[in-house]
Amino acid sequence: MRRRTLRWLLVFPLLCLTPESQAGDEGLAAVKSLAEQFAPQVVAWRRDLHAHPELSNREQRTAQTVAEILREIGITDVRTGVARHGVVALIHGNRATPVIALRADMDALPVQEATGLPFASQNPGVMHACGHDAHTSMLLGTAKVLFELRESLPGSVKLIFQPAEEGTPPGEEGGAALMIKEGVLREPEVGAIFGLHVAPDLPTGQVAYRAGGMLASVDRFRVAVRGKQSHAAMPWQGADPIVAAAHVITAVHTIASHRVDARQPVVISIGIIRGGQAWNIIPEQVVLEGTARTHDKTVRDRVAELFRTVVEQTAAAHGTQAEIEFSDYGPPVWNDPELVARMKPTLARVVGEANAVESPPVMVGEDFAHYGQQIPGMFVFLGVRNEAVGAVHPLHTPQFVLDEAALSVGIRTLSQLAIDWLTRTAGEPAP
Repeated sequence: MRRRTLRWLLVFPLLCLTPESQAGDEGLAAVKSLAEQFAPQVVAWRRDLHAHPELSNREQRTAQTVAEILREIGITDVRTGVARHGVVALIHGNRATPVIALRADMDALPVQEATGLPFASQNPGVMHACGHDAHTSMLLGTAKVLFELRESLPGSVKLIFQPAEEGTPPGEEGGAALMIKEGVLREPEVGAIFGLHVAPDLPTGQVAYRAGGMLASVDRFRVAVRGKQSHAAMPWQGADPIVAAAHVITAVHTIASHRVDARQPVVISIGIIRGGQAWNIIPEQVVLEGTARTHDKTVRDRVAELFRTVVEQTAAAHGTQAEIEFSDYGPPVWNDPELVARMKPTLARVVGEANAVESPPVMVGEDFAHYGQQIPGMFVFLGVRNEAVGAVHPLHTPQFVLDEAALSVGIRTLSQLAIDWLTRTAGEPAP
């Protein structure tokens, strides 16, 4: 009896190791091997992109480089000029459907780089300070991995290289909204979409996920406070928009602290103050620009309403007028809970259970949110922090540096998410 029990205990693990799980382990090993093999090339691509950053809706060289690399990989189904400079490619597997999409953004920021890197920006006043060069190069690396494995893919992978994530210049369309408008999620129809963003507050090797609301909605505003110009020696003869604007700034910050439930995350920030042309003249106008960020639609609408009331009445109290422009950059990034539940095991397999961590809600915005309004989406953070290489500075700063060792982790993450989603979806019965 004891011998039979012992024999069963020895055989049981082998019975549990099904052909499916064995294939999964083999596939994971193949992805890891290819990601490590291609990592030096991906680093080179990233450094080239970093040295030649381009602003939103101006990503001409970046798009050309991406399209050339995709064709060099062997991908023939490549479209350019989508939403101005977007590039969309399709990797055909051993069957046409289902179709999963992977997205990376390509644009840079109006920041003067101060990293001292040998491949620092060659474009004065423009820098990849948000890591989009890494996003683009990782998706190119993922394309290379998945193209190598295309004969085993039970479906197709759509690669979306998106321009203008940071917001379009005034009067222009762009970004995810325009990509969707021009049919990026159709022909063929996409079933779900994955994206990632580098995170300098997470150590290299970690990936953070969250079900539901992960990133905030972002409303951009522009306020023109109009007064009456006068000599600086006789302010009573005019209406000082600088004083009025100062009070407006103070007043709008009370919206989050005193007018909205403190348990609801709200952030209002002023990023630009512009006014005046001479030290001894009180100007006619001061312009304020910034953002309002929330996680809840009802709160978002309430903040917009309060913002208009507070700004207009505060300006009026100082004898000036306020002209307000509110523009919708994007809704909250909402990770489909069912999709997250399905794909969490994939993250754990790629980086290890301890390194697949849950993210708290954060107040930054991402126009990946537009895709999630159309189809199930999942957005994750990729750790790139490493004090040993100086990768400690926040996004959107002149000193931002990332740990390039994280690039292969990102490639493995995107590749495995695509493979596992296709495999599980293809195996499900048709609705």
